[in-house]
Amino acid sequence: MEQMKLKELVQSHRERFLARAGLIKRKIQGELEKFYNAGEIVLITGVRSSGKSSLMRLICGDLIKAGVRGENILYVNFDDERFIDFTSGDFEALYETYLEMENPRGKKYFFFDEIQNINGWQRWANRLYERGDIKVFITGSNASMLSSEISTHLTGRNRQAVNWPFSFVEYLAYHEVPAAVSKPFSTEKKAALKASLASYIAGGGFPEAVKNNDVTLTEQYYKDIIYRDIISRYALRNSREFKELCLYLSSNIGAICSYENLVKMIHARNITTVKNYLEYLESAYMFFRLPMFDFSVRRQIYNPGKFYCVDTGMAKATGFKFSENAGHIYENAVFLELKRRGREIYYWKSKEGHEVDFVCREGVRITEAIQVCLDISTEKTRDREIRALLKAAAVLKVKKLTVITKDEEKIIKQDGVSVRIVPMWKWLL
Repeated sequence: MEQMKLKELVQSHRERFLARAGLIKRKIQGELEKFYNAGEIVLITGVRSSGKSSLMRLICGDLIKAGVRGENILYVNFDDERFIDFTSGDFEALYETYLEMENPRGKKYFFFDEIQNINGWQRWANRLYERGDIKVFITGSNASMLSSEISTHLTGRNRQAVNWPFSFVEYLAYHEVPAAVSKPFSTEKKAALKASLASYIAGGGFPEAVKNNDVTLTEQYYKDIIYRDIISRYALRNSREFKELCLYLSSNIGAICSYENLVKMIHARNITTVKNYLEYLESAYMFFRLPMFDFSVRRQIYNPGKFYCVDTGMAKATGFKFSENAGHIYENAVFLELKRRGREIYYWKSKEGHEVDFVCREGVRITEAIQVCLDISTEKTRDREIRALLKAAAVLKVKKLTVITKDEEKIIKQDGVSVRIVPMWKWLL
């Protein structure tokens, strides 16, 4: 690229990057603080438009508060179409342009958005790491492309984290709704939290969609991921069957489905095709397969899975019949929160057919079993949910049993076992 064009891009990107109005502190920001002064490259992945660029602005703000000068910061977004002619051979010219423009002194901090768009980026990142006086932060929206490149050139030289759309707590913070859990909740506060939860579930947590209260943005993200991040990137020939798979997954959140059934549903050629599609979707952080827990790893792999979307608003906006499927959308919200909390999760089914929505594993132990059921007011429903948890307690030796509901809160003791019933708005806090 021409040096004048590089100068123009560096200047315009820096000005926008340092303008950080209207941003809220993200939970992941606090988790990354301990790596600010470490040598490793910080790699932030996550679905398109989940706020990765804003997160880097927040990190930059933390550094400036700690005394880092503005001229020691370089920000480049490689998703800008003006970088279409940029190649790996231009990285050194970019560095020289920055030095000439800013004349930094001391340690420098480089922020690179969507760097996987440039082939060979990892070699340059490795060189920056070896200089010793440059801290590098990188974002990317494709897990498989980044991980394969990192494993080749940056093993042991990086720290990785996933940035998700807003959690319920972050959604409340954006709307300035108090969410402290240290005091008893008044009737008015409970009502406000429940109303906020309904809006959060319906609209989802994509930051710009929340900011503008516009679900059409979420629909556009869905299309961008399908066309730009997957169909175009992987040069898919049969886009029709791939789009049918996405529509099916959006419309059947939390449903158990085997690879064979998915092949039949979209009339794909074979199981390998469907597995590839699902791998692309998970790499783009759009849909996730939840495996069934089994003590046999082989059975765990071959058992049918359940599928969840990266955002409840996206699933509602792009799928069918969700007015009849509210329970599964709330289940999706629990899945996402467990992922945010870094839990290793599965679903579980007994030999008799009792199903538990989520079981959490730590090492070789199952530490918690969770059911999501909005309404357990009827005896039949309550018995079904509790019976499945008691079966899990007996078979998996799990002691922490939870039912997440819409409103109810109490402790149920049965057969010498305690089951905690908790409303979702409170559990999410």
